[in-house]
Amino acid sequence: MAAYGGQALAALGDPTRQSIVELLADGPRAVGDIAAHLPVSRPAVSQHLRVLKAAGLVTDRQAGTRRLYQLDPDGADAVRAYVDRLWSRALAAFKDAVESEPRSESEESQHEPGD
Repeated sequence: MAAYGGQALAALGDPTRQSIVELLADGPRAVGDIAAHLPVSRPAVSQHLRVLKAAGLVTDRQAGTRRLYQLDPDGADAVRAYVDRLWSRALAAFKDAVESEPRSESEESQHEPGD
């Protein structure tokens, strides 16, 4: 499932989930390995991974008797696209606000034709 930017950002709003994503940035890991690096239980890590998976940020696969979790590049791309859209809108609104402000006399004299 591809991440929807807002849903993925909401999932990343939790500090434990942020830590999990940072751990997975180094490569696939099993739940026990992730839990060993965090001050939460394995069941809690599993619950956080379910939230991240539902948001499209991680995928999992069976590797023998273990399940390995890794970042989903499509989820990261969706978050990036979402933030880019928000940023583009914010910049466009800022540009419009600046361009619609009346210019002061000192600004106008600095930009006389023929300068």
